[in-house]
Amino acid sequence: MTVEEHGLHLLTIESRKKLKLAGVQHVGSFDEQEITLDTNMGFLKLSGEGMHITHLNLDEGNLVVEGLINGLEYVEGRSSKGSKARGKGLINRILK
Repeated sequence: MTVEEHGLHLLTIESRKKLKLAGVQHVGSFDEQEITLDTNMGFLKLSGEGMHITHLNLDEGNLVVEGLINGLEYVEGRSSKGSKARGKGLINRILK
């Protein structure tokens, strides 16, 4: 799939202290040790210490996290809204 099909997905980390992400669709849960997100490229789990979301704009899909970033993990077949990701077919969008 191309950028046109998914939209822009860009992740940058500055000195493990600041993470910028484009392509955010939904923030599931967040605390100082873990943040879960749905992105246009799948479910993403961030782990760290003292993490805080300092900027979030879901209309534009942008997120900035500050704190110590220890890890990030993309998880297939999962969503921050529930245990399993569902397809975004026409019926699911209508019933949402």
